[in-house]
Amino acid sequence: MHILIAANDAPAAKFLSGGLEAEHYDVRIATTGRQAQQMVQEGRCDLMILDLDLPDVNGMDLLRQVRRIRPYLAVLIIAGSARVEDLVDGLDSGADDYLTKPFAFSELSARVRALLRRSSLPFEPILRSLDLELDRVRRIVYRSGREINLTPKEFALLEYLMLNSGRNVSRSSIMHDVWKLSSGTLTNVVDVYINYLRRKIDVGVNESLIHTVRGAGYRIGARANPAR
Repeated sequence: MHILIAANDAPAAKFLSGGLEAEHYDVRIATTGRQAQQMVQEGRCDLMILDLDLPDVNGMDLLRQVRRIRPYLAVLIIAGSARVEDLVDGLDSGADDYLTKPFAFSELSARVRALLRRSSLPFEPILRSLDLELDRVRRIVYRSGREINLTPKEFALLEYLMLNSGRNVSRSSIMHDVWKLSSGTLTNVVDVYINYLRRKIDVGVNESLIHTVRGAGYRIGARANPAR
């Protein structure tokens, strides 16, 4: 599941990101309101943690903008004010929950889980591609009934491919969305991890599910002019 943290306090955002990543969420950080709005528009996001203390826009205004873009996005506000009026304003502006500083990370984590469970945004807990099944909640992968053990990064890569099942996915997109690296970064990490996945999910079967598409990247599912 994908979480966006919009916060101006870099150390706090990094702390929250580290804790959530340890719980196997895919986390991105925006340090300004404009950056957060752009990331909501362009990227996959299941939940937004919004610190109202942003440097360039009013947090409530950003919340209203996000609501117009993504009406069903789960939003958790974190703020320094505990006034009832501010709580009511935040909820009326479109937030799903409101957490006042200071707070324990365990409480934030529990609220995140609750919001993701009841989010009105359709969420596919199980992804399938032919005989391959990926459980996004329990983080388990099966092929033809055989459980496949993956590292967190292998799981994230496979999840990304399966969310784009049947479509060609470029290396630069994978670098940006899975590794959070720029497309200009010189590394063969994508190819290396694709090979890791193939070795694990193709054991004991005759058909490879991940295909290399010349000039386009990779594709999972149906073949479409694959190089392999």
